[in-house]
Amino acid sequence: MSEQYVLDLQEIDESQVAVVGGKGAHLGALSRIEGIRVPAGFCVTTDAFRAVMAEAPSVDELLDQLSRLDSDDREAIRGLSAEIRRAIEGISIPDDLASAITRALAPFGEGTAYAVRSSATAEDLPTASFAGQQDTYLNVVGPAAVLEHVSRCWASLFTERAVTYRRRNGIDHRTVHMAVVVQQMVFPHASGILFTADPVTGNRKVATVDAGFGLGEALVSGLVNPDVFKVRHGEVVARTIAAKQRAVEAVPAGGTQEVAIEAQRQEQPALTDEQVVRLVQLGRRIEADFGRPQDIEWCLVDDDFQIVQSRPITTLFPIPVPESGDQDNHVYVSVGHQQMMTDAMKPLGLSLWQLTAMVPMQEAGGRLFVDVTRRLASPASRAALLDVIGRGDPLVRDALETVLYRDDFVAPFPDVVPGRPPAAGGAPAPIETDPAIVTELIERSRTSVDALERDIRKKTGPELFDFLLEAFEEHKRVLSDPLSMQAIMAGMEATWWLNDKLQDWLGEKNAADTLTLSAPDNITSEMGLELLDVADVIRRHPEVVAFLQGVEDDSFLDELAKLAGGTEARAAIESYLDRYGMRCVGEIDVTRPRWRERPATLVPVILDNVRNFEPGAAGRRFEEGRQKAERKEQDVLSRLRVLPDGDRKADEAKRMIDRVRTFIGYREYPKYGIISRYFAYKQALLEEAERLVQGGVLAEAEDVFYLTFEEFHDAVRSNEVDGRLIEQRKDAFRSYQALTPPRVLTSDGEAVTGAYRRDDVPAGALVGLPVSAGTVEGRARVILDMADADLEAGDILVTTFTDPSWSPLFVGIAGLVTEVGGLMTHGAVIAREYGLPAVVGVEQATRLIRDGQRIRVHGTDGYIEILP
Repeated sequence: MSEQYVLDLQEIDESQVAVVGGKGAHLGALSRIEGIRVPAGFCVTTDAFRAVMAEAPSVDELLDQLSRLDSDDREAIRGLSAEIRRAIEGISIPDDLASAITRALAPFGEGTAYAVRSSATAEDLPTASFAGQQDTYLNVVGPAAVLEHVSRCWASLFTERAVTYRRRNGIDHRTVHMAVVVQQMVFPHASGILFTADPVTGNRKVATVDAGFGLGEALVSGLVNPDVFKVRHGEVVARTIAAKQRAVEAVPAGGTQEVAIEAQRQEQPALTDEQVVRLVQLGRRIEADFGRPQDIEWCLVDDDFQIVQSRPITTLFPIPVPESGDQDNHVYVSVGHQQMMTDAMKPLGLSLWQLTAMVPMQEAGGRLFVDVTRRLASPASRAALLDVIGRGDPLVRDALETVLYRDDFVAPFPDVVPGRPPAAGGAPAPIETDPAIVTELIERSRTSVDALERDIRKKTGPELFDFLLEAFEEHKRVLSDPLSMQAIMAGMEATWWLNDKLQDWLGEKNAADTLTLSAPDNITSEMGLELLDVADVIRRHPEVVAFLQGVEDDSFLDELAKLAGGTEARAAIESYLDRYGMRCVGEIDVTRPRWRERPATLVPVILDNVRNFEPGAAGRRFEEGRQKAERKEQDVLSRLRVLPDGDRKADEAKRMIDRVRTFIGYREYPKYGIISRYFAYKQALLEEAERLVQGGVLAEAEDVFYLTFEEFHDAVRSNEVDGRLIEQRKDAFRSYQALTPPRVLTSDGEAVTGAYRRDDVPAGALVGLPVSAGTVEGRARVILDMADADLEAGDILVTTFTDPSWSPLFVGIAGLVTEVGGLMTHGAVIAREYGLPAVVGVEQATRLIRDGQRIRVHGTDGYIEILP
């Protein structure tokens, strides 16, 4: 018989997940670590589970039914799951399997009690813990009871919560099998959970111990609040002792029961400090063996710790590896929060951004971070960094200041010695206010992109990658053009100056928001207005409008020619895609599908524009904004002139208004240039990937998205790709998608959350950063994917982040709320251009505001009220 139904824990290691499940594999590995005590036992393998399932063909039909159910049909899932469990529990265990289990129990002696625990093959994995999805039975006494509870564990693979969890994680029910761990029962004085990293902050140097009396079920079930101890560097640094009124204990005949704890013991610590420190030392040993932070279940028996489970903590954000490879303290700032793209990126996207960025970046959790430790360490550069970051995103500034206030986390570093040249990246030189400068910069960028698109077509194979490395240098040269940097800074600094001075002189908050309405040369706001022009063409053709309402895939452009007015409609859309087709949501990741590749993404927005606007809306909107800015300018200047020293103040303000209107629109153009270049890179790289597919090297072209640029280059040179690496990268990417990146992260793994230190906000209001003045009330539309947009005039868009690709939605909304953003990020700039009240950086806005709720956005003061 090739099947092996029973394995002793001592025979098992981590490589045997397919045979003994995640829990069994970890317990086997734990039992091999020197100095770690694990209760003796064995594992009933997945071979046994398969043998039993083969006896029940009815289960196969039920699984087919389960796979066809709508994932939201909770009632049907509940009923079918229960039916599957009853079918499995009704199967008689084959004699040879029952004998194997009974023989494994014999050495423990009669009357021994056991813990019988589920161990699924998709459980306690590095990317998904599945904690609590299947069942555990304690204090099971006698062979007959053990066999009965093994059957129950098999059936618990199909609890409603386990079925739902697998569906959400895209795991096929048939690919998961169940092993069962049977261990000698321990009867502890105390038990609980040890996290070898702080599960709340992520700090890898702080361990957290939850402890209670009796069996750990009292803590897991929420019956009692635990004692909580925090340990750092071998010392208890914080403790909270709870009043523990109840405990769960074993019953002599089998099973468990709740018991009351006598009054004098309730507020006694379940562990002494010495025991806590000793437990954490054991945890560090386990963590070192498994190579990552662990969530460990422990029992204390006669002052001796026994470990009954250890699984990876899957919710921690990974730590960037410092460029220098040192062990020093480091502080990292999220790039995604600056670039309005906090989703996980695939490896090719990450490596291309790193190769074309102006500063070194480290990757962690599918996101990019910049190490700001040296700049924080020097008093001079620290002040400049905090000032610029604070103006853009106060939460990042507050998080950095939180780190700085700690004892010596950032070691001081001397300022630049006087007489030496300043470091690169200092303040750009002044610039005159001349619109011709912007015209010249745009022309330079277009010329460079045109040359790239012309030359890249001639390159294939390894020659393409050599060409791209040169193109990346040109990319960086264009980005770092001193004149371009001066123009960007001139617009930003003029905005800050106007807001500061006009509040000081006139008592008016955020006056620059109105002064920048309909500023010229803003490619991103033009992109939104030009889609209104597309809607004007389509609106004239009812047959085209009706057809677009049923569009489901990206081949619709070819069908348009068959319709009355379809040729004109297609020409309008194609013309739009020629100018903006390189854009998409999350566009800094080159692997994201562009509008040119997925034109159907634009259809809901076009239809919203057809429904919500009258012909000629784009021109009217722009002109109304321009006139409103002009009137605001005249109002501000006339009010300034009647003040003491008013002529000087008015003259200075006029210079800054001219400067902001000349340059603020240009700020969006470099990003447009970057994304235009990215699309050229992508098209060439995908053609190369198709050649690898045709050569049998790759399964599909998009597999190259899971390789870095350098690995892709190697694959083209060698005609070889490591398929296992690609599958590992896909698994890692899926796990990264579930993580929320922090704005600031330390080398200890701590995600540092900043706060708005304000007391001028009404109770119950959601606080954020005011980026576009005005107050508006309306229906909140919580939209996480632009393709799902269905907006009516007067709606307020609530979303996680908005990069330039969201701008076409801005023309049809009344206000904006985002979780991520700063004063000069794209969403804020375009909100000001269109005159939309906007508040950004509102933590958990998409969870705290429900779709359809009425809200009031205070864009001048930076908060949102949820209305009755």
